[in-house]
Amino acid sequence: MKFLKKLVLSAFFISVMSLVNTSANAECKARLGDFDWSSANIHTAIADFVLTHGYGCQVEVTKGSTTPIMAAHYDKQLDVITEVWYDNIIANYEPHVEAGTIMNIGVNTPDSQQAFYVDKTTADKYGLKSVDDMKDPKIAALFKDPEDPSKGRMTSCISGWTCYTVNLVKQKEYGLDEFYTNFDPGSGGALDAAIAGAFAKKKPIFTYYWAPTGLMGKVDLVRLKEPKFDSDCWNKMSAVVEDIKANGPDAYKPSCACEYRDMALTKSVLTDWAKAHPKETEFLKKYTIPTATVNKMLAFYEDESDGDMELTAKQFLKTESMWKKWVPADVASKVSAAL
Repeated sequence: MKFLKKLVLSAFFISVMSLVNTSANAECKARLGDFDWSSANIHTAIADFVLTHGYGCQVEVTKGSTTPIMAAHYDKQLDVITEVWYDNIIANYEPHVEAGTIMNIGVNTPDSQQAFYVDKTTADKYGLKSVDDMKDPKIAALFKDPEDPSKGRMTSCISGWTCYTVNLVKQKEYGLDEFYTNFDPGSGGALDAAIAGAFAKKKPIFTYYWAPTGLMGKVDLVRLKEPKFDSDCWNKMSAVVEDIKANGPDAYKPSCACEYRDMALTKSVLTDWAKAHPKETEFLKKYTIPTATVNKMLAFYEDESDGDMELTAKQFLKTESMWKKWVPADVASKVSAAL
């Protein structure tokens, strides 16, 4: 009986796949790489919908953390990445650009930021304005790590994200590692929950975070001052970061550290895929969404869509008209008909 069920399910799966293949443009296959945070998910979902319904592409989405997804892109297993935090991965990314295997195809979102933050109530009460102000045992005790009560907790990135290792190096260079753990919350959702939970309970929080996000519009965080961004310093730090990622924390060597650069997020495609898909690549090159609109869509996703990313993509395509400038009129008509 179980064997029969397997046969029936297999036949059903094959028929569904056949339907997908026959309804799609056989010449267009797009393997999209997606990440485990919401802004990337929105861009991937929008690109997926337009490529599928506007261009008839057979789209496959693979989701994961930064390191494995970008490694798959470099290894030519993923064709398109719709949100690239370039500065975080420059040491690994640029050699592939120089080799001609991948292409940076322009801006996804014009403004983004990453930084260390403290909740405003605590920052105001104790005069916390810079990372140097955090190097005090009494201040660290405000953020006590329940897993290591001898230190405070700095809620950081997820260990699979490059920024986790960047923050580890920053802590060492700033002397924060004496006072704080570099806590991995486990997922982007858990990081959001840790921040939102601290505000709900009116408890202090010291955290890494970034924008654009829907959460940034709901909580009051104070950005801590760090040494100004310097490209030479960043490149030296990035080399140490990549060494640690490859060989473990013991590979750390003193270098330097500075603030994350506020930057435009970008998009990346395999060069071979771009040559084989010029029309689709032209759409992706034109694809860019203002930060305020991304924040609005993130708020819709979190508050109104019940966590449905496809519904969020459809909401964008229904309520915004900017995307119609990215594609020919016939493609826009097909996308609109599918909404």
